[in-house]
Amino acid sequence: MKNERYGLEIFNKLGLERKPVAVKFSYSKPEGFEKLDIKCRFCELVGLAQKNDKPFYIDKENDVCYGKKVLGMEDIPPFAESGQIGPELKIFQEPRANARLYYYVPRLRPGTVNYVIFSPIDKLSFDPDLLIITANVSQAEIILRAMSYSTGEPWVSKHSFVLGCAWLFVYPFISGKVNYVVSGLTFGSKILKEPPEGYIIISIPYDWIPVIIRNLQEMTWFLPSYEGKEKSLEIFEEILRKYSQP
Repeated sequence: MKNERYGLEIFNKLGLERKPVAVKFSYSKPEGFEKLDIKCRFCELVGLAQKNDKPFYIDKENDVCYGKKVLGMEDIPPFAESGQIGPELKIFQEPRANARLYYYVPRLRPGTVNYVIFSPIDKLSFDPDLLIITANVSQAEIILRAMSYSTGEPWVSKHSFVLGCAWLFVYPFISGKVNYVVSGLTFGSKILKEPPEGYIIISIPYDWIPVIIRNLQEMTWFLPSYEGKEKSLEIFEEILRKYSQP
C-alpha cells in the first residue's frame, strides 16, 4: 500500500511535531521487516517508530511490561488479576479495586497476535490496522472533528490509569471506535515522560482511516467563528435571521 491509497499525505498539512505511526497486528512472522533489537515497554514503541527511519516489528520478547499480555501473547498471572500489584504500587486502595480493572480492560484472544509491525507513515508499505497520531490540542480538534463531520459520531475517550496500552492499541482494533488519550494521565506515561504531558494521542482503527482522511480533504479546518467572540456572534445572528421564519 502506498500513502496515496488513503491520501495519508493530508496529515502533513497539520504540521504535526511527531510523525503518525501505522500499526499492524500479525499472527505470522512478518517478512521484509527487521525485528526491533531492544527491550522496552509496549507504550514506548510509538515514540520509537516516530524516530526510526524504517519500519520494524516486535514480538513478546521485546516487551518488558504488560503489553504482551493485553495482546494475548502471554497469560496474565492470577496474582495480578487478583489485584495484588496495584496496592503495592500505591495506585489502588486495596486488591479488589485493582482486580475490577481486569474485568473490563480489553485484551486480544490468546495466540491470535504474535507480532506487531510499526511504521511511520512516510515509510508505510502495508495496510494498517491502526493509525496513531500524536497531536497538540488544536491539531487534535481538527482530526476529531473530521471523524464526526460526515457521521455525527461523538468523541469518546476510554482509558484507565494502568494498562493504558490496552486502550490505545486493543480497544480501537476490536471495537472499531476511534479513541484518544492525553499523555501524562497514565502510569506508564508518567514514568516515561515521552511524549511530554499534554499531547493528545489519537488511535484510529482501519475502517475509520479513509473516512477521516476524506473529511479532512473536504471540510474547513479553521472555522470562521474561530476568529473571535464578536465574529462568532455575528455569524450566529445571521443564521438565526435566515431560519427564524419558515
